[in-house]
Amino acid sequence: MAHTEPKGGDMPMISDIFRIGERAERVGRYWWLLLLSGIAWIVVAAIVFRFDYTSVVAVAVLFGVLAITIGTAELGLAMISRGWWRLLHGLLGVIFVATGVVAFFTPGDTFVSLAAVISFYFIFAGIWNVISSLSMRQVSGWWLQLVSGLVELGLGFWAAGSWRISATLLVAFVGAMALIRGVTQIALAFSLHSIGEAAQRR
Repeated sequence: MAHTEPKGGDMPMISDIFRIGERAERVGRYWWLLLLSGIAWIVVAAIVFRFDYTSVVAVAVLFGVLAITIGTAELGLAMISRGWWRLLHGLLGVIFVATGVVAFFTPGDTFVSLAAVISFYFIFAGIWNVISSLSMRQVSGWWLQLVSGLVELGLGFWAAGSWRISATLLVAFVGAMALIRGVTQIALAFSLHSIGEAAQRR
């Protein structure tokens, strides 16, 4: 699909810089995989909320496994993306995998130190979702990803600034992580599917 360059003197839009049309054509064919993964993440969130974890080690292992899984999924998206999207998905994947690995070796073995690791994840995930949603403002439902990103940023700063951390609160953070991931995956799936169909009609 031909890419329309911004007219001379005009500032390029985020959608122009990240070439949303190209991304939809290349990644959009796998939209149903994103949909299924989003549903799976919501199921995982429901399971996490039902468990009763009392030790920091158990919560750290739970968070680490989920973070590494999310990072691996981002690396998979990087492999089928191009340009800036490949770089961003790859960078995010590496950060999430590294965060998951760090969680397994949480310094001090305390809830506060684990909360710092979780807050690091939320802040990066939130920034990513805000940028990604703003780049897809022409697609209906883009605001769902924006709201998810803002919630993640709020949780990240809350976790980083709170010194009264308990196992129950950390489990809630991890459950929220899986739930937000599910919502954003479903929103992204329908967004890419919508853009891909529009591109085919042209």
